[in-house]
Amino acid sequence: MNILIEANRLVNRFIWGVPAMACILGVGLYLSIRTGFLQLRNFPEAMQVTIGRIFRKREAKDGALTPFQAVCTALAATIGTGNIAGVAGAISIGGPGAVFWMWMSAILGMCTKFCEVTLAVYYRESNKKGELLGGPMYYIKNGLGRQWIFLAYLYAVFGILTVFGTGNATQVNTITAAINEALFHFSLLPTEGNGKVNLFIGIVIAVLVALILLGGIKRIGQVTEKLVPFMALFYVVLSLGVVFLHFDRVPSVFTTIFASAFSPRAFTGGAVGSFILSMKKGISRGIFSNEAGLGTGSIAHATADTRKPVKQGYFGIFEVFADTIVICTLTALVILCSGVDIPFGREAGAELTISGFTSTYGAWSSIFTAVALCCFAFSTILGWGLYGARFTEFVFASPIAVKIFLSLYALVSILGATVDLSLVWSVADTFNGLMVIPNLIALFLLCPKVLQCIAEYRKSEG
Repeated sequence: MNILIEANRLVNRFIWGVPAMACILGVGLYLSIRTGFLQLRNFPEAMQVTIGRIFRKREAKDGALTPFQAVCTALAATIGTGNIAGVAGAISIGGPGAVFWMWMSAILGMCTKFCEVTLAVYYRESNKKGELLGGPMYYIKNGLGRQWIFLAYLYAVFGILTVFGTGNATQVNTITAAINEALFHFSLLPTEGNGKVNLFIGIVIAVLVALILLGGIKRIGQVTEKLVPFMALFYVVLSLGVVFLHFDRVPSVFTTIFASAFSPRAFTGGAVGSFILSMKKGISRGIFSNEAGLGTGSIAHATADTRKPVKQGYFGIFEVFADTIVICTLTALVILCSGVDIPFGREAGAELTISGFTSTYGAWSSIFTAVALCCFAFSTILGWGLYGARFTEFVFASPIAVKIFLSLYALVSILGATVDLSLVWSVADTFNGLMVIPNLIALFLLCPKVLQCIAEYRKSEG
């Protein structure tokens, strides 16, 4: 088993290595140039369109979500444990300068996500129940034609093989670990014998996941539009508290971020030797966090009750901004402003971020970080559950197949809570990386259609 895990880890390093990141950034730069860096020029308009709709209550038609529910569902999948643990890992391996490169990848990622969402809404279709279906497999099929349809099926199959590990088991494992740690900290649980507790947690998650996902797209939207704003606001307030309590350190922290982006050795005691490593860790964290280039978020956006693809595309810009520029940056500031010891040169995880909170608020705050971790992980399970259902529907074109998938997906929550699935997680990461290839090809080839949509939108808006 260890040999298989190590072999797959080597494959992962190649798939998620420098060539893959270069392709994702390259396509992002190409799309940015072709659109005239729309994500920067139209950023105020994008924020006005998206934030303005948050406070506009309306019902979507049957089989669809409101634009706000759609972006919340997409954010449910993208705002995950990586926003807490992944940023900590990027800083410990790449130094504070990794945060700067994370921002750079997010700027290009905003345009990539805009194009993904615009194409997903433009090329979407409806199933027999009247539900709106879209995403990379649909804009490949309907935009590139039948000669490229094999890419659409490859994307969907890779997606099905990804969701059980990336979207479910790893997230459930994070939830059980967070709850166990909080219970142990308050002497409510011994260090040994957590099996029954983990089984109970897994069963509860499985039941909740089944009830929500089997309830259809409307129920998913109703849950995510409440859960995502709550968990995001909760984490933002918790993080801003740390920043304000150490406000005197903020200027020096930002100076360190910018300076160490190109010279990390001086700021990490020599543990981080080159700016290439800092760049690699920061860029990869940004890509993994906001999923720009992966295409999955566009599946949720395609369910939006809107007739203007570009307007929903603005929600894609907002999604990357909220996930990476806001949430990931706050995590970085918690770590750097709190003054906790950072193990430079060694991979750190959520424990480093948690230390930033507990060193500021006290040990009792670990319960709040546990709540944040659980919310982030559970929302990811829901978002990826929707994606998996759409992948299954595309491949098998059968409502029964979708229900079987959702039932299995819920049951995996129990396995994720009780069984070591290291190989499954590792293989899922591999297929997750393979999903990028069909999507980037489609984005590159369909760029003229995005430009056409932008021109039509500007004409209609006067």
